[in-house]
Amino acid sequence: MKNNEAAIIHIVDDDEAFRDSLLWLLESHDYRVVGHDSAEAFLEGFGSDGTGCLVLDIRMPGMSGLELFEELCARGSDWPVIFITGHGDVPMAVQAVKRGAHDFLEKPFNQQSLLDAVESALAASRSRRASEAARVAIEDRLASLTSREREVLDKVIEGKMNKVIADELGISIKTVEAHRGKMMDKMGARSIADLVQSVVTCRRQGGS
Repeated sequence: MKNNEAAIIHIVDDDEAFRDSLLWLLESHDYRVVGHDSAEAFLEGFGSDGTGCLVLDIRMPGMSGLELFEELCARGSDWPVIFITGHGDVPMAVQAVKRGAHDFLEKPFNQQSLLDAVESALAASRSRRASEAARVAIEDRLASLTSREREVLDKVIEGKMNKVIADELGISIKTVEAHRGKMMDKMGARSIADLVQSVVTCRRQGGS
C-alpha cells in the first residue's frame, strides 16, 4: 500500500493541457499534486522540507527545467526530480540524471511508466527524510554528552581499550568505565558496533 498522505508531487510544465492530464492521473491514484505553469512560479512558494518529488519539463519559456534543477541543487534541495523530455532532449536528460536527477521519461510515455517513476522518487524521498531524522536524533544525543563523555566516545570509536583511554586521559580505568557506561546509555547504543555505526554515519552526513 502506498504511503502518500504527507507526500506532495509538484508538476512544473508550461503546457496546460499536458499538466492537467498529469494532475488528473496522479490525483486519481490518491497522490497529493500541485501544478505550476513555470519554474519561476514553482520557486516562489517552494520549501524542500517534507516528502515529495518534482515532475519537471526539461524545456520551458523563461527558466528551463534544467536551470530549475540546477537552482535547486545550488540551494541544497534533495527532492527527487523526474524530467519529462522530448526525443531531442534525451542526452540533456541523461546528463541531468548523472548530476543527481532521479529519472527521466521521454514523450510519449504510458501512464504506468509515470506512476512507477513517481513511486520510486517518493520512496527515495521518504528514505532521505528518515535518514535525516536519524541524523538529527544522533546529533541531539551527542549534544547531551559531557565533554569527558565525548572524549571517551571519540577514543572508543578509534578502537582503543579502556586501559589505553585511561592512560591517554589521565584518569582511572574505573572512571573510564563509568563515563563509557553513561555515554552508551545517552547514545542509546546496544553495543560498540551500534555506537560506531551510528556516529560514523552521522558524520558522513555532515553531523558532529
